[in-house]
Amino acid sequence: MSDQQKKLGLGSVIATGVGLIVATSCLMSIGQGASAIGTPFIISMSIACLFNILTALSICELNALMPNLSGGMAQFTLASCGPFLTIITNVGGFLCCQVILGSSEAAMFGNTLNQVLPSLPIPGAAYSVALIVILCILNLRGVDMFAKIQNFVAYALIGSLVVMGILGVIKVNPTGLVEQEAVLSTKASDVFSLLGLSFFLFIGVEFIVPISPEVKNSRRIVPLGMVLSLIIILVMQILVTIGFKNYTEWGELSQSTIPHVLYGSALLGKAGTIWMSIVSLLAVVSTVNTVMFGIPQICYGMAKINLLPRFFMRKNSKGSPFIGLILVTVALSLINATGLSSSEKLVFLINTGCVFWIFCYVMIHIDVIIQRKKMPAAPRTFKLPFGIFIPLIGVAGNLYMIWNIAPDAANRLIIFGIFAAVTLLLSLYAVFWIRIKMKRPLFKAFAIKEVMAMDTDMYQIRHYPMLAKKFHIEAEPEISPVSAETNTGTRPEV
Repeated sequence: MSDQQKKLGLGSVIATGVGLIVATSCLMSIGQGASAIGTPFIISMSIACLFNILTALSICELNALMPNLSGGMAQFTLASCGPFLTIITNVGGFLCCQVILGSSEAAMFGNTLNQVLPSLPIPGAAYSVALIVILCILNLRGVDMFAKIQNFVAYALIGSLVVMGILGVIKVNPTGLVEQEAVLSTKASDVFSLLGLSFFLFIGVEFIVPISPEVKNSRRIVPLGMVLSLIIILVMQILVTIGFKNYTEWGELSQSTIPHVLYGSALLGKAGTIWMSIVSLLAVVSTVNTVMFGIPQICYGMAKINLLPRFFMRKNSKGSPFIGLILVTVALSLINATGLSSSEKLVFLINTGCVFWIFCYVMIHIDVIIQRKKMPAAPRTFKLPFGIFIPLIGVAGNLYMIWNIAPDAANRLIIFGIFAAVTLLLSLYAVFWIRIKMKRPLFKAFAIKEVMAMDTDMYQIRHYPMLAKKFHIEAEPEISPVSAETNTGTRPEV
């Protein structure tokens, strides 16, 4: 696809990053963290944001080495650590976790509407399933429709939260002010104990990578969009935290499941309640829309490199990988229809998913270290300074986040047990798929040139000619080895 044909710019990239990260569960987490130690929670958030920026920078270097890959993280790990770890990290860390997160967010949509419209005898699950089906229909219309929805929703969301945060900081309503201590704890141990919670507030920026093939000038726009997304979110969260301090009592904040609505009511009365309820709905739509677009793209990319069944490569006339989209829609709808997304156990599942997710971030840094060793002289349009120092710091920080995923030791053991069980199940699938279907070694990394070739339509047509027409694959102009090496920033592997 030529750069003129690509449809997404910096605004859409930032909207994608912001859209997935800023969820209603994140707004609730800000309230929990702030009520625990007060405004020093800003320090926890800043440290967590910094570690996520380090991860984003590692992703940018990998994307510069292997640009415009439809599966993103899967291809990076496949070229560094082999297919076994690729399946474990991507299926467990991205696909399963996002289905759980998307389900919980859709459930919050139904719960919010029940609170706003209590007179209507409609169960919350019905609202949730209706939202999922509507977003599925819209996403079937392709990347144009995704971008239109995401740009509007994400910027309305972040703009509203920034404005409400500023109004709270400048104390626009003197009559609603609360007199309380800004700092509840100055202990470093308390600040660092909330890093796991803070990390969740910034997780998900890598979902920008699967849309990079649709981004104009992606080598510049993708890194810039990732970092700007995280910084914009941090600024918004700092403003909201200070606003919480001025207008909501810490005790009430810790007990509320919708602290942003509590804050809006104290700040602007009924108008603030309505406004922040709308913000809740925007956050849900933004997150679920990103999940429903991103997961099919990841499945499509993993199918192209033969890590998932090839039916995930099916696209409709609008270019949407509809099989993955339909399966995600069914999964989200079933979870909400059965009420599982409102269960208390979902908290443990989300935390377990986050452990997988953070483990994926550890693997991203390891991928950078491996590629630095394998191809130290390969030209990269983006390269981390200071050698492998930043990836090593990222690995240490992410492992620390995993250890602090829950403040209670007993809860951590349960989460780690679930993590181990899911890993075992995924390992069984991975061994079967790799040894029986792929007939490849479990831990032998693929050559970068092979991974990049597998991502092209020409490769699929040559190796699976019967699938070309079935999956609507059209031949691309063939690139000579010399020009391919120049374009990808790699050199031939011996």
